[in-house]
Amino acid sequence: MFTVATVNVNGIRAAYRKGMGDWLESTNPDVVLMQEVRANDEIVANLLGEDWKVIHQACNVKGRAGVAIATRQETTAQRIGLPNGLDTGAAEPDVDTGRWVEADLTLPNGSELTVVSTYIHSGTAGTPKMDQKYAHLDRVTLRLNELMNSGRHVIVAGDINIAHTNNDIKNWKGNLKTAGFLPEERAYLDQWFAAGWVDLARAQAGDVPGPYTWWSNRGKAFDNDAGWRIDYQLVTPTLAPLASNARVDRASSYDTRWSDHAPLLVDYVLD
Repeated sequence: MFTVATVNVNGIRAAYRKGMGDWLESTNPDVVLMQEVRANDEIVANLLGEDWKVIHQACNVKGRAGVAIATRQETTAQRIGLPNGLDTGAAEPDVDTGRWVEADLTLPNGSELTVVSTYIHSGTAGTPKMDQKYAHLDRVTLRLNELMNSGRHVIVAGDINIAHTNNDIKNWKGNLKTAGFLPEERAYLDQWFAAGWVDLARAQAGDVPGPYTWWSNRGKAFDNDAGWRIDYQLVTPTLAPLASNARVDRASSYDTRWSDHAPLLVDYVLD
């Protein structure tokens, strides 16, 4: 069994202060894909410790974004950032950093796997931030097409910041004009799934509400499970049949959370 976890840590230093280290020890995943790390290379490596090999891209804007892959497996290649440059047409190209990192892994059985940690910012409807988000999504789509055509097993996971259908957001009627649930954003996921990418959590949960992965800190959203499903593990169709037990590791109570997101874990049987 090979377990991959993805989680928006909402600042790795704060997450460790609140118990992320204990969670890692108890769940013991083989690979952890992290988003919104918000720290430099040295801090990330020191917090995780020598047992982990870390591939990390910090954002050029201090205190924002940042993605990392922590793995116990050997890597044969690492790729930092999207491969087609930073020309997004945005006024602040630096905001496009700290959002994409890849690693090719050699598994214990000798097979090869590519893993990707990605963070797509939330955006604000009707502002330049949405233009930046759409430009970034265009670049992600290009890379997803390349990965799909690579012939490899691939896992692309992270905080996509888009709820795909009504089942992926508790208050969908009240958010039809909200960033994260706009028709234009959801169309990107339609396109990715039509190209063959498999949304494992939805494939295994079926046509039901949730399971949600993020809850606002406002009101009683967590207590009432009024959440959004915006964290994904997307896999190539040849890998999907090897996946099992996709689960959201939701904290038992609001005060025991170490992030406002819950980790999404999937077990893979890679013989």
